[in-house]
Amino acid sequence: MWQVGLCVVAVVTILISQWLYKWRNPKSNGVLPPGSMGLPFIGETLQLLIPNHSLDLHPFIKKRIEKYGRVFSTNLVGRPMVITADPKLNNYLFQQEGKEVELWYLDTFEKVFRLEGEARPNAVGRIHKYLRGTFLTLFGVDSLRTKLLSEIETTVRTNIHRWSTQGTIDAKKEAANMIAVFAAKNLFGHDFEKSSDVITDTIAGFVQGLMSFPLNIPGTRFYKCMKDKDKLEKVIRAMLKERIACPEEKKGDFLDRAVKDLNTDFFLTENFILSIIVGALFATVESISTAIALSFKLFAEHPWVVEDLVAEHDILLKNRENKESPLTWDEYKSMTVTMHVINEVLRLGNVAPGILRKTLKDINYNGIRSLVLKSKP
Repeated sequence: MWQVGLCVVAVVTILISQWLYKWRNPKSNGVLPPGSMGLPFIGETLQLLIPNHSLDLHPFIKKRIEKYGRVFSTNLVGRPMVITADPKLNNYLFQQEGKEVELWYLDTFEKVFRLEGEARPNAVGRIHKYLRGTFLTLFGVDSLRTKLLSEIETTVRTNIHRWSTQGTIDAKKEAANMIAVFAAKNLFGHDFEKSSDVITDTIAGFVQGLMSFPLNIPGTRFYKCMKDKDKLEKVIRAMLKERIACPEEKKGDFLDRAVKDLNTDFFLTENFILSIIVGALFATVESISTAIALSFKLFAEHPWVVEDLVAEHDILLKNRENKESPLTWDEYKSMTVTMHVINEVLRLGNVAPGILRKTLKDINYNGIRSLVLKSKP
């Protein structure tokens, strides 16, 4: 009898070994870069999720570059992929946008924002054109010059004054709250004097959960993310119902435009409007708050940059008749040092987390033996 049991164990061991081998060595018609698929199902996700408190390459990337080279294969959140730190290959891929590659988002983002069909960020259909045109109208240069610049200055002044009265602040959290208030007001006219703490905390939990493993079971960060998303949508849906019931009450935000177009554009539905607003909240809050927090860190490490900024702003103040007057468009355009600093912060920081490229067809780079990136079937 023990011989039968031993035989069963041997067969199971062989099958598991074969399965693990197939997992670590996926089939390919071409020559894939060296690398590892990690553990079954989760791949090498856990190593990548370890926080990195440096502007240098993440340790996950550095270790694999040292081991495999600047282009290597891996598996993240259950998806096999190729990571490249080769400047020439990266430049080539950027040139092939829309031809051989397209934007691709982690499963977490697709589940939350329903990124499919023409609603994808890289879509070129009517929906994408509508969204681009609408957001450029509401938040583009013309709107910045006539309306948003003064609103931004007021918001920043108010928050900086509040921060100055505190001993210490969490720069990322406080910046995220500030941006959330501003974005929510301009997207769906939310009154934060009534429920600011509730909404900002919900947005914060939602944003943090988006960068987690997409495991939607109680106790996980992604589960909390989905719950926070439901809370946000409940608030926004209530305001959407109010606008539909009283369309004559205009606030000049995105929701006004969406309600106006609700019955004229076939693709606009209440659920789709909610997804647009929630997605715009995430994109705005996460990217800008990350850049602001990074700028604080860099200012502390490079005090001479702060001195140059102060000198430029002092010149603007000296040229004003009224020192307390709001920032003008001409003054904004004249701040060359400030613009250079902003561009450098954006260059150093990754303010668009989780954005990848998916190949639309097989890519041969630098010869057949060097690299083939396989497209998804």
